[in-house]
Amino acid sequence: MTQRDLEGYAGAWPDFTWPNGRRLAVSVVINFEEGAELQVGDGDARSESMGEVISVVPAGKRDQGQEQIFGYGTRAGLWRMLDALDESDIRATIFFCGRAVERSPGLAKAVVARGHEPAVHGWRWRPQADYETAEAEAADIDACVATITAATGVAPVGFFCRGGESPWTRELLAQRGFLYTSNGFDDDLPYWDRAPGRPPLLVVPYALDSNDMKFFHPNGFVRAREMVEYVTDALDVLEAEAARGLPRLLNLGFHLRIVGRPARFAAFRDIMNLLAVRRDRLWIASRAEIARAFIAAVPESP
Repeated sequence: MTQRDLEGYAGAWPDFTWPNGRRLAVSVVINFEEGAELQVGDGDARSESMGEVISVVPAGKRDQGQEQIFGYGTRAGLWRMLDALDESDIRATIFFCGRAVERSPGLAKAVVARGHEPAVHGWRWRPQADYETAEAEAADIDACVATITAATGVAPVGFFCRGGESPWTRELLAQRGFLYTSNGFDDDLPYWDRAPGRPPLLVVPYALDSNDMKFFHPNGFVRAREMVEYVTDALDVLEAEAARGLPRLLNLGFHLRIVGRPARFAAFRDIMNLLAVRRDRLWIASRAEIARAFIAAVPESP
């Protein structure tokens, strides 16, 4: 039976405040994946199936419609979202796929130049669990770091992959001195992953519920206001817990091709405005800032 930690902090949360004296931190993440998805036109056996509609293009045939759905994210959605971040004075963490940066280095440079944190999102938009060997995965992680650094001038220190990590991912990240991984959906606070034979690795959890991917799922959001209301509820619950002295982290995830579309952009715009209005009750920070603050408060905790 696989060993799993189902207890975590077991209700005994570490007692600390974030750097501005608040108990609730908020991380805004934008996924930059366009050009790294599976596409037959790029030599893959199949094209990515998740999009605005169910593709009717036969398997093995180039799906230009899906290519264009992804392309909208960088051609149009990116600029809308960057302007909204500037207007609300919020700095995000950008999950960059390496091949997406390789294809659009100028866009990646422009994003980071506005003050946003670059992080590794895998070379392709695919699960790390697909890797058959540690050597193949290591080569792609190294290529991703090198490509992002060359394009933006900033070396990424964080990681998050689509789906699940491989058996070797965390060892590879620890060996390379990554500050954190975000492949954890199991807590409201960062935590240490301590495994024999390698340095401890900090997990800064991510979330898929307060995430615009729910617009692409049948059990998710339909109208922009539904996501705004959902995030408002999350803030209300976590702020109440923070008021009782419990440190917390709220993760908000977005995609260029999803909330970059005009109707769904209203969700992104209104959520950024909501955070700005509540700024004096929150600590809105990049994931690297959150990781460093947690390490200072809870160094290598068991």
